[in-house]
Amino acid sequence: MKSICIPAWRVSTMNKSLGCFLLMSTIGILSGGTVVAQNAIPAPKQQKPVALVGGTVHTVSGAVIPNGTVVFDNGKITAVGANAAVPAGAERVDVTGKHVFPGMIDAYNSMALGEIGLGAPGTIDYAESGQINPNARAEVAVHPESEQIPVGRSGGVTLAVVCPQGGLISGLSAAMMLEGWSWEDMTLKAPLGLIVHWPTMVYTPNPFSQQTKEDWLKRRDENLKLLSDAFAHARAYMTAKKAEQAKGVPYHDTDPRWEAMIPVLEGQVPVVVNAFELTEIQAAIAFSEREKVRLIISGGIDSWRVADQLKAKDIPVIVTDLQSGGRRWEEYDVMFSLPKRLQEAGVRFCITSDRSGANIRNTPFHAAQASAYGLDRDEALKAVTLYPAQIFGIADRVGSIDVGKDANVVIANGDILEITSKIEQVYIQGRKSDMRDKHTRLYEKYEEKYRQLKAGK
Repeated sequence: MKSICIPAWRVSTMNKSLGCFLLMSTIGILSGGTVVAQNAIPAPKQQKPVALVGGTVHTVSGAVIPNGTVVFDNGKITAVGANAAVPAGAERVDVTGKHVFPGMIDAYNSMALGEIGLGAPGTIDYAESGQINPNARAEVAVHPESEQIPVGRSGGVTLAVVCPQGGLISGLSAAMMLEGWSWEDMTLKAPLGLIVHWPTMVYTPNPFSQQTKEDWLKRRDENLKLLSDAFAHARAYMTAKKAEQAKGVPYHDTDPRWEAMIPVLEGQVPVVVNAFELTEIQAAIAFSEREKVRLIISGGIDSWRVADQLKAKDIPVIVTDLQSGGRRWEEYDVMFSLPKRLQEAGVRFCITSDRSGANIRNTPFHAAQASAYGLDRDEALKAVTLYPAQIFGIADRVGSIDVGKDANVVIANGDILEITSKIEQVYIQGRKSDMRDKHTRLYEKYEEKYRQLKAGK
């Protein structure tokens, strides 16, 4: 993650990079090139009311409205219904025969934290060094020029919960809109959750590793102690900082690591624990009760096995990467049917893509796969819209098409969960997004290539 205090060597690197960028941009302009124009341009704030008229409106929170109208102004939805009045001077957009959906939310990803995974370390900003980094903030590391943003937007995703990676405590996630000139413009809410990676609890022999079981157990126990100690230090720090308000109590030096954890300890920010196997999930539940913190399980391959506990304690699950498949000894559909099992057990859940930034465009298709394996279609749609908003406490702003919420709206020519449907237009807080992206540019480029070949040029 980006640090607020930038070391001198990094400033030097940044200055060199900026100089190279300005030089290349100037060369491109002077040669008639389109160096800057290739990127999608962030839309301006909404200037006047917009009315989407005549489409099938999927509010998600209520009934589907055939031949409906959605009106929004100043970035907020102002009217929804079959007979919603269109204000004078509004821009009327005819969406007859189209489908209008709330923008989708990918609830766990690394969007715009890294561009090229191999061979270009300067484009990677997923994690800080070390095991304990609760003060790392995802939002300040998001690169607004990332190609992942317009690509994800073209897939109907309007909000991404961007999460840092690495270590035991990676840092704080943020809800980022897929529209804006800067990370400040893009941030809907931060911090959203404290990201924790639970240590593997079960030893699995590996013929390619020289690590013994005793060494593995020692390392696991050390990591568990590190995790517990971090929360203990943060709690002691919080107590000391509160006590210094009293007369005669000395000032306690500010520590940004433990300062970042105070909202977690006070219950304002949940702990999002990456836990997959049964014993990891059980250990995370016990830890959250001991520390008295709000818990969200991410991953949760075995979460259906402890569904009764999760329901009783109201612990939600972020189901990640349904298409990864289960373990070799399990039924082939154990992952595909996981959302249905959680839904039947009364466990709150949402569905996300494969946790990467590049593939958030596939978020609807993970939900569709869950629907193909038994999850009700309406539930599948809620799992990528309303449910993640509810889990993260932002349902008053996003997740459904309701009056008063942000105008994050997607227009498609069919069911948004169907891979054959096309996303035709996206509005984010009422701003009409540029629908160009790297994929469309490459398509147009090679379409032109074969047009020229066909013409014999």
